[in-house]
Amino acid sequence: FLLCVVFRMSRLSELIWADWIWFPEGHGWADLKDHDDKVFPKTWDLWATIPIALCFLVIRQIFERTVAIPLASLLGVSDKQRVCAPPNPTLESYFCSTSKHPTQSSLESLSKQTGCSVRQVQRWFRRRRNQDRPSKLKKFREARVLVKPWFYDMKQMWDGFPKMPLLPSQYWYYVIELGFYVSLLFSVASDVKRKDFKEQIVHHVATILLISFSWLVNYIRAGTLIMLVHDASDYLMESAKMFNYAGWRKTCNFIFTVFAAVFIITRLVILPFWIIHTTWVYPLTLYPPFIGFYFFNGLLCVLQILHIFWAALILRMVVKFLPGNV
Repeated sequence: FLLCVVFRMSRLSELIWADWIWFPEGHGWADLKDHDDKVFPKTWDLWATIPIALCFLVIRQIFERTVAIPLASLLGVSDKQRVCAPPNPTLESYFCSTSKHPTQSSLESLSKQTGCSVRQVQRWFRRRRNQDRPSKLKKFREARVLVKPWFYDMKQMWDGFPKMPLLPSQYWYYVIELGFYVSLLFSVASDVKRKDFKEQIVHHVATILLISFSWLVNYIRAGTLIMLVHDASDYLMESAKMFNYAGWRKTCNFIFTVFAAVFIITRLVILPFWIIHTTWVYPLTLYPPFIGFYFFNGLLCVLQILHIFWAALILRMVVKFLPGNV
């Protein structure tokens, strides 16, 4: 029985990692073996991202305690004193297990159970919800802050594919970037839950799959371009958040407007019309389509849909900064 299971698992592994799935016709995993002092990506290299992700989590905790809190104090970020809801087991049980926003009929029922007026029950739920809201200081602490030929001639990202040797700078860029996104998944439980929480989870998972897959099949050149496009605007967004929490409205509005412009140019223009065009359309002039081709570009399309969603939210916020809307 065990031999049968091992045999079937072996056959399944061979099928999953078959050359025809992940590479164009005439190429395969054998092309990624090191030779003549040329180094290529290895599957086991991805394990390095786990300790890097853990390092990011440790560094983040140290940063929040030793740098972010003093910086927040320097910028004038402070939390308003919140009035806590008085202890009430009946209301607490309803709040935790049923709903944080009781209906009118529920308020009347809870009023009878507790001996409080409906208005007192409403006030209790409002204060209890405020207790769970993340403080401005916590939000402030969470705000964080390679030029090659294929950067300007993107068709060169397929020059010699898949037999393109790995550069040391590409190795470190990949493992650090992937480690960072893995750390975001690890820390998601303790981070502030924002309105686009679900979209952020989808984005992180799709990004991790995209980075990992592009590493495995040596889409390294395309992967570095995609990561650079995403990194180009993120630091501006986090900077705008910090100044917003500090109450520096004009500085926040200016940085956010710059962020919006960079976001739209990089993710709604450069990514779809240059990079995705070069990963989706141009390869078809060189190779027949294969499953890995569809998988990679499918993940890019998921990211692009999310970018359109976020761009709409960003533009709505920018409109509020215009004269007459402030």
